[in-house]
Amino acid sequence: MATSLAQQAAEIHNSGSGGQPQIPDDVEFYQPYEVDQITLPERAQCLAVKAFLKMCDIPFLIKLRSNAEHMSPSGVVPFIKAGSQIISEFDPIVEFLSMKGVSLSEELSGGQKSEMKAYMALSINRLYLAELFLAWNVKKTADEVTKPRYGSPYPWPLDVILPFLKQREIMAYLKAQSWHDFLPEQVYDEVNLCCKALSDKLGEQNYFFLDRPTELDALVYGHLKTLQMMEAEDERLARMVNKYDNLVRFCDRIRDRYFIERERSR
Repeated sequence: MATSLAQQAAEIHNSGSGGQPQIPDDVEFYQPYEVDQITLPERAQCLAVKAFLKMCDIPFLIKLRSNAEHMSPSGVVPFIKAGSQIISEFDPIVEFLSMKGVSLSEELSGGQKSEMKAYMALSINRLYLAELFLAWNVKKTADEVTKPRYGSPYPWPLDVILPFLKQREIMAYLKAQSWHDFLPEQVYDEVNLCCKALSDKLGEQNYFFLDRPTELDALVYGHLKTLQMMEAEDERLARMVNKYDNLVRFCDRIRDRYFIERERSR
């Protein structure tokens, strides 16, 4: 029986020098190509993990692969390769690094950690589901944007068959989450309600809990910044984020500190 992620991480922890966890210096980050292959939900997830790694000050090399999804152990991008370990998706990557002694929320109290996890669940249960719905369950967007991007790496007839199978998979997932029969207006309402809750929580603070980012900040940034960048494809999504001034400042702050400044300092 395959060991769990937590067991694997614990073994790594115990096998490090002097019992101390070791972070490989050759971390690789795998995702689809940005320009013409990545879908809306994938873009948000990839940006959230990139933000988290940068906030943890972990150097990583981006590896663009047309078949990144099929290389992933969970079938979902992004994933990282750290030494001999391959870990995919935001929460497992956070857990993996936490077992190695890297955490952005160690200073939080038990109550604050519970609250942080609740807001992370809110972000996943609203923003990520909305991204899946709008990308795959809105016919015009699915036919004109999502399916062509998803199928672009493959020759005919795979460029038609694989997007069809992926759409069917997403529809089953949305149905399990009771989102399958939503109308687009209901989905936009969910996005707006989530943005309002995050705006209310953030208030006038720079970050959600501390004077520096936590895992919640990385996750929220990945989703909100992606929605902001959707202006050309879905202006309404961008407007929902941009009407909350503190969320706009929050996104700009993280972009400037962890993406623009880091790139300039290289």
